[in-house]
Amino acid sequence: MPLTPIRHVIIVRGLLGNSARKGRLEYTGNCAMKVVNSLKSMKKRHKDCRVVRRRGRVYVINKTNPRFKARQG
Repeated sequence: MPLTPIRHVIIVRGLLGNSARKGRLEYTGNCAMKVVNSLKSMKKRHKDCRVVRRRGRVYVINKTNPRFKARQG
């Protein structure tokens, strides 16, 4: 069990280099979530992506592949 937080830190660090141009990352427990101004391109990344509104924020969720998560803001 103590290896789990270390693995998550490595995943977030690996994603920071690629997403520094497009937007920032928000850490949400099991994987990082992209924070972007517009979700139009994010919802077209995978066929199972859904746009939902929760607590006044707009999210893109994907239950089959959680790495496609995104939040508008």
